[in-house]
Amino acid sequence: MAKGHRSQIKRERNANTDNRAKAKVSFARVSDTKARIVLDTIKGKDVVSALGILAFTPRKAARVIEKLLNSAIANAENNLGLDPNNLYIQETFANKGPTLKRIRPRAQGRAFRIQKRTSHITIILNER
Repeated sequence: MAKGHRSQIKRERNANTDNRAKAKVSFARVSDTKARIVLDTIKGKDVVSALGILAFTPRKAARVIEKLLNSAIANAENNLGLDPNNLYIQETFANKGPTLKRIRPRAQGRAFRIQKRTSHITIILNER
């Protein structure tokens, strides 16, 4: 049985929310290890320099992460009222998603299994 009235419990739960903006993309069609390489280059940087780095990174994961970072900046600005110029990337992580299993035909009636990996990528922004 919970302690206190329902509205009191809701007030306590809402008081514990943090003031960090985040965005997440699920089932991104890039492997988690390749996404982590790009995420490590922008971790700890301010958002302006991170967007510059992502614009000139020649990897598929950079395009996905650039869209995700723009979404996190919009969340910070619209939902939390934070100034986008004072934001930096506090945390980034890429978790493994489900693998799409496909078959590639080979010579003499054989077949090779192709694994198309996916990932769940999260960016958390904080204010300086």
